[in-house]
Amino acid sequence: MTALLLLVPLSLIMGAAGVGAFLWSLQTRQYEDLDGASARILLDDEDESRIGH
Repeated sequence: MTALLLLVPLSLIMGAAGVGAFLWSLQTRQYEDLDGASARILLDDEDESRIGH
């Protein structure tokens, strides 16, 4: 029973931290460009350097 006195508040704090991290990621637009990262991995670095020059 004494373990519950420690584990229940700890789990509530960890849950609130997880929700807070998720809301922060929404606020900073982390999910804005989901297709860009998957397409960016297919590009060669050499092609990007030629475009920049």
